[in-house]
Amino acid sequence: MGARKRIRASQIKESKKEKYFAVLRNCPTSPRKMRLVADMVRGMDVNKALDMLKFNSKEASGRVEKLLMSAISNWQIKNEGVRIEDSKLIVKEIFVDQGRTLKRVQPAPQGRAHRIRKRSNHVTIVLDNLSNNDTQTE
Repeated sequence: MGARKRIRASQIKESKKEKYFAVLRNCPTSPRKMRLVADMVRGMDVNKALDMLKFNSKEASGRVEKLLMSAISNWQIKNEGVRIEDSKLIVKEIFVDQGRTLKRVQPAPQGRAHRIRKRSNHVTIVLDNLSNNDTQTE
């Protein structure tokens, strides 16, 4: 590895230490369905987002709720001794990327076959303090 790559890799590693995030990979749900749930909680307070996810009837909301709990746990590990209620955590970013697609074949009439695409996705949640967010916009 060259010097520039090593320096850039260490910069990325240091910036990740200051971020509070969680990633869910290869979730067997269509990205389109998952984005509906992700759009619902983007920019929301963490406690309010958990409540909305808990009482939502969509199957994807259970997975996002579990991922949000993981992101909160990651925040607690990096901020020992600080209470969640005092920190005013918000869901700064949440995005859904397309994962791998499993291709399956379903028999069709007259010897033909239809292709079925079983889609999956990757979800990333980034948390931030509300006070940090205000200082960055000014």
